[in-house]
Amino acid sequence: MSTTRRTLMMTALGAAGLLAVPAYAQTSEVKVGLIAPMSGPWARQGELMIKGANLAIEHINAQGGIKSMGGAKLKLLTFDTGDSAEKAKNAAQRMVSQEPDLVAATGAWLSSFTLAVTEVTERAELPMTTLSYSDQITARGFKYIFQTSATADTQANTALPAILSVGERAGKKTTTIGIVQDNTASSVSFAKALRETSIPAAGLKLVVDETFTPPLSDATPLVQKVRSAKPELLMLLPTAVSDDKLMVEKLSEFGLGQGKLPVVANGAHFAVPEILKSVGPELMEGVMVTVGNWAVKGQESIIDDFKKKTGEPWMTQDSLSSYGDMWIFKEGLEKAGKADRKAVADAIRAMDTTEGAAKFFPGGRIKWDDKGRRVGATVVIVQWQKGAPVAVYPPETATHQPIWPKN
Repeated sequence: MSTTRRTLMMTALGAAGLLAVPAYAQTSEVKVGLIAPMSGPWARQGELMIKGANLAIEHINAQGGIKSMGGAKLKLLTFDTGDSAEKAKNAAQRMVSQEPDLVAATGAWLSSFTLAVTEVTERAELPMTTLSYSDQITARGFKYIFQTSATADTQANTALPAILSVGERAGKKTTTIGIVQDNTASSVSFAKALRETSIPAAGLKLVVDETFTPPLSDATPLVQKVRSAKPELLMLLPTAVSDDKLMVEKLSEFGLGQGKLPVVANGAHFAVPEILKSVGPELMEGVMVTVGNWAVKGQESIIDDFKKKTGEPWMTQDSLSSYGDMWIFKEGLEKAGKADRKAVADAIRAMDTTEGAAKFFPGGRIKWDDKGRRVGATVVIVQWQKGAPVAVYPPETATHQPIWPKN
């Protein structure tokens, strides 16, 4: 074929749109998902996750989008898990069937929901990041789940010695402890680690150990047992804000609140603005909360922008982690160079960095072990002080000093 004839044919084929151009080269928009409670008792946490993810996507797109894909922009799609694991699984099935070009997702806040959702996303080979704490999430041999938080057992084994040391520095040696928990997956995992490892290692005596099914209708029987057993430290492990409120109010009513009994909760639901509005700063003062992520020293510019654009008084772990997840997806897409979920999963799996997305997670590193757990993930302890939950541990990133009850 002559050069002139070949050129004419190529021009004609191009005009007809028949040249074999890779589809991803023409992609101007890349879909990522967020699946979380947006109705029911955990809806507030889903709302906070969306706010963090939207801010990250705004920042990413404003900075040029996915540069290896010609500046393609990220687009967030949201999916409501509702208020049960079964509804969460159904939402995940709709997500993967209705959005075949979704390249990654984050979710599903409550560990019980995440366990159900990831059964679906794993079969679809859809990479998914999660802040959920349960160790079972990454103990099933799955290849497409990436757990950014320290698992609940790691948090328990890290947090309790840190909390006890705070008491010792204040001149208070703890010898007895109590646990009040709900029966959701994260609480079960956290409490199991306390009973089997942390409490025996610390030489503490477990004097009250109660489990309930959420939502609570009355916290009186639980708090009566706490008052009778008189633990020197209470690990309070609900997962719903409504249950948090009931427990804090009842502890105060029974003379155990407002700094009289050191109380340690687990999970950012215990540090959302709604608790302050419904309970008041006096009842929350001094309560400590162990979390998988929180706004800390060095993140001031992100925090300020978040507060300005969302109207939220502070940035919780739910918002900060979903913010960081979008940057993980961005960096995975940059390395993959195409909107292909398996390629993105491979790129995420191969990450080992202390830059970019790593700056938004405790420990400051994005690297995964063979289970999909983030290497070096650690716990953050926040404490309610003067009407706000502030980071008091680890010391190197804490914004405030911890306070131990004086009584």
